[in-house]
Amino acid sequence: MFGYRVPAPDEAMLISGGRRGLGGAPFRVVTGHGKFVLPVFRKVRFLTLSMCESEVTETCVTRQGIALHVRAVIAFKVGNDHESIINAGQRFLSDQEQMSVLTGRIFAGHLRAIIGSMTVEEIVTERQKLAAEVLDTSKTEMAKIGLIVDSLQIQSIDDGDTGYIDAMSAPHKAAIQRQAQIAQAQATQAAVEAEQAAARKQAEYARQTAIVKAEYSAEVDRAQAESAQAGPLAQAHAQQEVLAAQTELAQRQAKLRQQQLVAEVVKPAEAEAERVRILAAAEAQRMKIQAEAAASYDRVALDRMLIDQLPQIVKEAAGGLAGANVNVLNGADGLGEIAAGLVSQGLTILDSVRQNLGGQDSDGHRPDERKGSDLLQLHAAKDRKSDDGPVNVD
Repeated sequence: MFGYRVPAPDEAMLISGGRRGLGGAPFRVVTGHGKFVLPVFRKVRFLTLSMCESEVTETCVTRQGIALHVRAVIAFKVGNDHESIINAGQRFLSDQEQMSVLTGRIFAGHLRAIIGSMTVEEIVTERQKLAAEVLDTSKTEMAKIGLIVDSLQIQSIDDGDTGYIDAMSAPHKAAIQRQAQIAQAQATQAAVEAEQAAARKQAEYARQTAIVKAEYSAEVDRAQAESAQAGPLAQAHAQQEVLAAQTELAQRQAKLRQQQLVAEVVKPAEAEAERVRILAAAEAQRMKIQAEAAASYDRVALDRMLIDQLPQIVKEAAGGLAGANVNVLNGADGLGEIAAGLVSQGLTILDSVRQNLGGQDSDGHRPDERKGSDLLQLHAAKDRKSDDGPVNVD
């Protein structure tokens, strides 16, 4: 629209003519919004608020008298407040490039002053301290011209051909080199150890692989061997089973044959032996019975004979007494006693013979012999009576 002006976001619009600005400023400051400006009666100018850069390259002498070539970069801008804009507008509005030149010169002076109060070691090792001191000393001066410094960076410090910085850094370089060598040696050792570990792992892997292959091969060989032996083993088992069956059959046949032999030979032989034993026992019993019967018959016959001969024995005894000189003391009674005594002797002889019929007597003679002996003794007694005279027979 005609007469309406708007500044850019990084610009401040300065309107001169008409009313004065704040604080008696020769212009009004407009930022962030637009404004109607009457042509001819008002004049509009723009002041940049963007970041500017200034480079400083200065030869400074330290407190030790050593010249150092210092290069620094300053980042600055116009302040955002109206006072800074007014101060910067009054100084740099017609030639804004002069802000960088003036800023460089200001910082060059402060840089020389501060480096002159420091040693090379402090400058080299404490660059941030140097920058902070330069900023602090220049802040008030920069504010007067409406500028603020955002940062100050020391780019390089060089002592030229003096070699002071190199000499100062020699121990550190040596230490660094030593550390570098140690680090390199450690790295080399670590690399060697890594290679050895890798080699060991490869060897272990190869060994395990070989073991696994050998196990697989052995398993395959064993399976093949078992497969190859399966037929002969089966045949051998079959033959063994056949032999076992044949052996069992032979044992059964031998047992059956043994039973047959027992039935055909042993049992008949035992039966025959039992028959012979029974027959022998029967024969012995028969002979015993016959012998007992014969003995009983002989006793009966002998008793009968003795009984038959008893009167004759008594008669003979009495006949023997006939020619004997016998004195009868009590008459008929005494004669009766003699007769009775003779009969009693005959009976006693008969009983003695009967008792000795079944066996021998204590002196080893058979009963018939004993009987004959008794008869002989009886006849001898009778003969003695006839020779010796009267005998008193009790």
